[in-house]
Amino acid sequence: MPNYFTALVREQFDYRELLVRITARDLTLRYKQTLMGFGWAIFMPLLNTAIFSVVFTRVAPLDTGVPYPLFAFCGLLVWNWFASSLRFAVTSLTSNANLVTKVYFPREILPFSAVVVAFVDFAIGSLVLVALLAYYGIAPGWSILFLPLVVLVQFLFTAGVALLLAMANLFYRDVKYLFEVAITIWMFASSVVYPIERVGGRLGTLLALNPMTPILDAYRAVLIQGVAPDPTGFAAAAVVSVVVCLSGWAIFHTAEFRFAENV
Repeated sequence: MPNYFTALVREQFDYRELLVRITARDLTLRYKQTLMGFGWAIFMPLLNTAIFSVVFTRVAPLDTGVPYPLFAFCGLLVWNWFASSLRFAVTSLTSNANLVTKVYFPREILPFSAVVVAFVDFAIGSLVLVALLAYYGIAPGWSILFLPLVVLVQFLFTAGVALLLAMANLFYRDVKYLFEVAITIWMFASSVVYPIERVGGRLGTLLALNPMTPILDAYRAVLIQGVAPDPTGFAAAAVVSVVVCLSGWAIFHTAEFRFAENV
C-alpha cells in the first residue's frame, strides 16, 4: 500500500507543470472580464462578516471570547477556501471533457487544481485578516508555528472530499445540485460564524463529529488566541483528513478507467 500511494505522488510530481498550467488557466477564467478581479476574494468574506456581525452583535449578541468581526472573518475565510474548492471541483471532470477523453494525464489534477485555485483566494483574503489582527492589537505569537500544519490538514481533507465529489458528479450529474444544499447545511453545522460548543444535547454531540470544526478552531487558536490547537480535536481531524484524502484518492484512481465513457 505505501508503494501504491508513492507511485501516485510520483506521478503527480511528474505532471506538476500541467497542474501549474491548469491552475493558471482556471484563475484567469475565473476573474476574466470582472471589474474587481481578485478583489472578490476579499469582498465576499468582508460582506458576510458585516452581515453576521450585525446579527450576532446587535440582534442576538454572542460572546465568542474575541472580537466578533475577527472571529467571523477568520471562520468565513477558511470556510470559503473549503467551499469554493468543492464548488469548482464537483464539475472539474465534466467541464473538461476534451481533456478527460482525449489526453492521458492523472485525472486527479483537475480537482487538485480547484483546491489550489481556491487557496490563492484564501491567501489573498488573509491580507485582510492580518489587517484585522493589527487593528485589534493582536500580534502573532509562538503558536503561529502551528499554522502550516493546520493549512496542510485542511488541504488534505479538502482534496479528499474534492476527489470524491468530482468522481460522483461524473457518474451521477445531480450531485452538483445536491452539493449546493449540502454545503449550506455543512456551513451552519461548523463553527464558522458561531462556536459550535454552544449547541448542546444530542445535536451538539453529532455536530462535534464534523472534522471542519476542529480545523476552524485550530486557525482561531493559533492566529487569534495565541495558543496551540486543541490536541484531541485537532489530532482527530488530522487523522480523518489523512484517511479521507488517501481513501478518496485510491477510489478515484480505481474508477479512473471508466471516466471517458461517462463524460
